[in-house]
Amino acid sequence: MVIRREAEHWEKRHLSGRALLSSASAGRKNQETPCQVRTCFQRDRDRIVHSKAFRRLKHKTQVFIAPEGDHYRTRLTHTLEVSQIARTVARALRLNEDLVEAIALGHDLGHTPFGHAGEATLNKLMPQGFRHEEQSLRVVDHHEQGEGLNLTLEVKEGILKHTGKNIPVTLEGQIVRLADRIAYINHDIDDALRAGIISLDDLPSRGLEVLGGTSSRRINAMVYDLIENSRKAERVDMSTGMQQVMEKLRAFMFENVYTGSAAKIEEPKAKLVVEQIFKYLIECPHCLPQYRENMIREDIIQETCDYIAGMTDRFIISLYQEYFVPRPWEY
Repeated sequence: MVIRREAEHWEKRHLSGRALLSSASAGRKNQETPCQVRTCFQRDRDRIVHSKAFRRLKHKTQVFIAPEGDHYRTRLTHTLEVSQIARTVARALRLNEDLVEAIALGHDLGHTPFGHAGEATLNKLMPQGFRHEEQSLRVVDHHEQGEGLNLTLEVKEGILKHTGKNIPVTLEGQIVRLADRIAYINHDIDDALRAGIISLDDLPSRGLEVLGGTSSRRINAMVYDLIENSRKAERVDMSTGMQQVMEKLRAFMFENVYTGSAAKIEEPKAKLVVEQIFKYLIECPHCLPQYRENMIREDIIQETCDYIAGMTDRFIISLYQEYFVPRPWEY
């Protein structure tokens, strides 16, 4: 079958000279026979979508912990919105949309239950700290299917560098990094408005003036700016003016939503749940799914971290009830 080769030839004919072609990938840690139908990046995307870690994202917090409403974002819907924005930008710039999609779908696989509250707690408890982007790489490298997904090096680099100080080498990875910010700032504003935590009038006036008053207009303005500013640039980035507007919105959200708002009122409880489960498992390592008789303490700590990071909100709550809430006596 020559379907994959035809797809690779199509990329050479139609994608920009700045795109990373599937045929030019640096490959995988463990070499495999290429798929007859899919390019290497399409294969990576499919492996991520079919992973258990990806399915668990639907029950992990984005901003609101276990919200009652059906329309609040979860970590899964956030991931899908990042993928959609990133694919739109990649297509407009004639970059590799399959690579962008694989990175976007995998970028938050290592996120903890209770969102950044869970991440902050594990970061405090782990001797070497904890960052969800590093955990996402651990998930695809080691946890899924027992030995990892064996993804291409470019997808793994994009996942690892989607946040933080280091910028991805590929333009496709840079797209996901910015699409992540565009997505979470705008959908978090949307959710906060829906929850009544902020009103439209509270938003920075400069942001409304430049971007518009609806989520759709704000996303469109940011995406158009990103595309136009990146057509001939060496890096993918927004214009200086749009970066400033975006940073003001981000600062507004941190001040009014992400810290100290009604949306965060349950966070101290969430942190307590994560911390107590962590300490319990360290002292009772036989409760770990990967427990072995000869495990040293360092292994127990890492296995505990991995186990908790992979939990959904509802699973860790049920585990807390099992470990710490007394049951009525049955006779």
